[in-house]
Order: sequence, then structure tokens, then C-alpha cells
Amino acid sequence: MEILLKRAYEPASPSDGTRVLVDRLWPRGVSRERAALDDWAKEAAPSAELRTEWHHDPEGHSPEHFAAFAARYRAELSEGAGLAALDRLLALARSVPRITLVYGAKDPVRNHAMVLRDALRDRAEATDPDPSGAR
Repeated sequence: MEILLKRAYEPASPSDGTRVLVDRLWPRGVSRERAALDDWAKEAAPSAELRTEWHHDPEGHSPEHFAAFAARYRAELSEGAGLAALDRLLALARSVPRITLVYGAKDPVRNHAMVLRDALRDRAEATDPDPSGAR
């Protein structure tokens, strides 16, 4: 299972595989044609409250604040609608050779798509009926 990350403002490529937007809001200035998406997983994005807190953090996106954001986001993904969204994305990722999580955040180093990718990988390991990874 290969999971890639790509900003919505970067050109789509056939090598992206299945492209899924993982933001609640559509990226500004990006047409549907240019986005070339196969799916939009709004429900897998951070809650509006968490997103707002992260984007309006007066201390900036320091590693410490990102760690706190990531922990809260992972908590959202571990129950209820967040877990259902995570499992839906995992099923999709397992059904295709490659999936690209498309996001609109400016920071390619600290963003919610990274947290989501890691949560997907962890969930895949936890739910894999064959621990050796053989399929």
C-alpha cells in the first residue's frame, strides 16, 4: 500500500494514482479540472475547531505545537466519524496500487495530511490479517 502526499497547487500526474482531497474546504483558486481528483474525503480532515486553532496559532507552527495538533487530530481519527473516515480511506488505499492524499496547506513539512498518512499506515498495521504483509 503506497500513500503519497501532494499539495493541491502542484500539477496532477498519472504517477499520483488515485487522488483524494483530504481538506474540509476546497483549495482556493484550484479548478476541479486542475485538481483531477478521484474522491474528496472531507470527513477525514481535522474538525473545523481544530483546523481553526492550528491555522490561527499565534505561536506559529513550531514542532511542539505541531505535535499537540497531531495528537488531537489522531484522537479525532480514533473514534466515531473520524474512525469511519479513516477506515473508508484505508479500504480505498488497499484497493489501488497508489493513493495520493491531496491537501491545500502551505507547509509541506507540518500539515494534517502527514498525520493522516501516518494514521492510515498505523491502522493498516493494526487491522492487517496477515502480519507478514504478504497478500
